[in-house]
Amino acid sequence: VKRIQDITRNDAGVNGDAQRIEQMSWLLFLKIYDSREMVWELEEDEYESIIPEELKWRNWAHAQNGERVLTGDELLDFVNNKLFKELKELEITSNMPIRKTIVKSAFEDANNYMKNGVLLRQVINVIDEVDFNSPEDRHSFNDIYEKILKDIQNAGNSGEFYTPRAATDFIAEVLDPKLGESMADLACGTGGFLTSTLNRLSSQRKTSEDTKKYNTAVFGIEK
Repeated sequence: VKRIQDITRNDAGVNGDAQRIEQMSWLLFLKIYDSREMVWELEEDEYESIIPEELKWRNWAHAQNGERVLTGDELLDFVNNKLFKELKELEITSNMPIRKTIVKSAFEDANNYMKNGVLLRQVINVIDEVDFNSPEDRHSFNDIYEKILKDIQNAGNSGEFYTPRAATDFIAEVLDPKLGESMADLACGTGGFLTSTLNRLSSQRKTSEDTKKYNTAVFGIEK
């Protein structure tokens, strides 16, 4: 995180920690999502990505051995006029799973603040070094997340964090809770994770006994 912060401080387009965090967030999202897609592609014979092939992290950001990579003005043009434009305009249908719709949700309000394509390439290279399929690197993501939250607080926010609905729904889908299981959020805020869990469990109610389990499925506190 510090390496990325040091690079973005030299970019005239990035003003303050809040913009640095947003810049880092959408890049991390694309890298992590691409890692997950590689797993889904192996597990599901008919998996279809919502992201066009040329916009996948592996095909424009990842530096293959000896292959030419986008950088400078060419990279900026690609990010601003193709990547962002197409991801913001992705077609979403009512029966599409959360793991697909979250891509458009993540980019609806996202921005590329960086004006220097060489520095942007340096940031991309730092993020690309992380292997999110490695247990060690997955563990280090906890540290990255905590550092981002700390920087948000230092940037002048109150330290209260709101997780977008698309993110809580996605996490609930991945966890795939079942009636009879319990979910607790000990810093629940407005209850986003609790609500997404209940929405997921709602369709499993068939009997009065199921309803009893549903009514006691989640627990949350906020101080």
